[in-house]
Amino acid sequence: MSRSALILALLLALLLPSSAAAASITVTKQPSALAVTRTVPARGPALADVTRAPLAGRTDTAAATAGTGSTSSEAPIPVAASSVPPAGRKLSSDQVLRIAEALGKMRAVRAKYPGSYGGAYLRIPFHWQVSFFSRGGKKEIGQVIIDDLSGRVIEQWTGFQVAWTMARGYPGAFGRHVNALYIWLPLCVLFMLPFFNFRRPFSLLHLDLLALLSLSVSLAFFNHAHIYASVPLVYPPLLYLLARMLALLRRVRAGDVQPGPLRLLVPMPWLALGVVFLLGFRIGLNVTDSNVIDVGYAGVIGAQRIVHNEPLYGSFPANNEHGDTYGPVNYEAYVPFEQIFGWSGTWDDLPAAHAAAVFFDVLAVALLFLLGRRMRGPTLGVALAYAWVSYPFTLFALESNANDTLVAVLVLAALLAASYRSTLAPAARGAFTALAGLAKFAPLALAPLLATHGLRELPPSQRPRAFALFILAFLAVAALALIPALRHDSLHTIYQRTLVYQANRDSPFSIWGLYGLHGPEQVVELLGVALALALAVLPRRPDLVGLAAACAAVMIATQLGVEHWFYLYIPWFFPFVMLALLGRFSDPAAPAQDAPSAPARSTRPAAVLSS
Repeated sequence: MSRSALILALLLALLLPSSAAAASITVTKQPSALAVTRTVPARGPALADVTRAPLAGRTDTAAATAGTGSTSSEAPIPVAASSVPPAGRKLSSDQVLRIAEALGKMRAVRAKYPGSYGGAYLRIPFHWQVSFFSRGGKKEIGQVIIDDLSGRVIEQWTGFQVAWTMARGYPGAFGRHVNALYIWLPLCVLFMLPFFNFRRPFSLLHLDLLALLSLSVSLAFFNHAHIYASVPLVYPPLLYLLARMLALLRRVRAGDVQPGPLRLLVPMPWLALGVVFLLGFRIGLNVTDSNVIDVGYAGVIGAQRIVHNEPLYGSFPANNEHGDTYGPVNYEAYVPFEQIFGWSGTWDDLPAAHAAAVFFDVLAVALLFLLGRRMRGPTLGVALAYAWVSYPFTLFALESNANDTLVAVLVLAALLAASYRSTLAPAARGAFTALAGLAKFAPLALAPLLATHGLRELPPSQRPRAFALFILAFLAVAALALIPALRHDSLHTIYQRTLVYQANRDSPFSIWGLYGLHGPEQVVELLGVALALALAVLPRRPDLVGLAAACAAVMIATQLGVEHWFYLYIPWFFPFVMLALLGRFSDPAAPAQDAPSAPARSTRPAAVLSS
């Protein structure tokens, strides 16, 4: 039975690229999105024609109307200096320039750039945009949005918030109504409640779950455009979770005190009903309320190009110019959905992106249940599935219709393959590792860890074969996945459009980019690489709890060193954190599936697993 399941998993991994044949968020699209705009200054050289870095949420001009989060796809129209209002407008370009020039914030930034000048632009429906440029028009240094009817200043931006529209806190730009307190806070309570033990209120598990939820504080500041507060607040929870995952890697020894059964405040059948209800709620919210950011849009574009045998890299449309920054598996995964739901060729509602995001979400729930069931029985499976559907940041990713859940799905599939003792398990692990790494490149950091998993528990004569199977499957699947891209693009082009582009872009959404700490950033990156290699070779807990904790540690360490970090990356490590935290506990009703080779002595009943 296990052998047939592994064969099926391996075939799925091998067929995915052919059947379909890393940092990165951006401006969202209609409705209630940040539109891509084209701005030409009143005098001086033109700025970038379109969003300069869609995958980073960066644009050279604002596009969101104030207070509503709604936008227009119409580009601002430059207006020459005049005291006469344009047709249908109350204010003239001279008047709006005077209003903007009188603002203290604009006076301060212009004082830093001698020779700066301003230009007036018409915005749909009844707004004006005033952009201030440095000498020669090389840089947009300030931007003001003014209401035409009242002359009221609606928005004013300087610094990185001129270029980075996603740093402006536009309502609903990411995740739509999931950001509302009446949705977010109940989800936080639902996430915490089943695992709360009133008899032990100071349980370490409670602190672990609170650390996961505490990332909400950073998001709240981000949603209110307080970037200098939101960015630093990300790091304490990530560092705590990294420390906890590393602590869980210690081998279980004879005589160690082991956690008891996983005790839930809610009966398991009720929790299963909660999974069904919350999953339905998530899907319904996606269909009725969510928006598709450029990440999902890029997936549909790439899928369409693969189907029509067109170049995958270097030729994306202008309104998603750098949507080709991902690995080919990302676009191949969208092919079935593009074929079923089609694509109009514009940034519309993109039903294919919605369908893909929902499918990835459901697949993550199913894989977590299967992994939990194999580790500790159905109780853990249901608990892990419930954790995913109740955790607000996984819904945040679903409501943005991003591709980040795909990363979690492929790595979870590799872990599921690792749960089998079959000789084909290393090949399945290698196949899914290759797919994950060629979807978004961060999972490549897991390759050494997944390649060496379980080797110490094998007889010495079998270790080379297991390692070779992983490598061969990894290379074979990677080669198949690259075929659609290599039909038109060279490896150099793919490398330049993906890894080089991601490595060279600046971002204010990490402490490295926000404060210009590029030297320390490189140190943290090197430490992340060292950790990934060390966990692959050093002795550690050999079971699935240890593997999940190691995967979570590597993914968190990788994120700590990136210059562009965003909340959509949390699902990359969240399921592995939960696997490690909840997998430590035993299920009295389930036989051991992945216990260490040397069973620990315990006074508990034999049916209780040691972990």
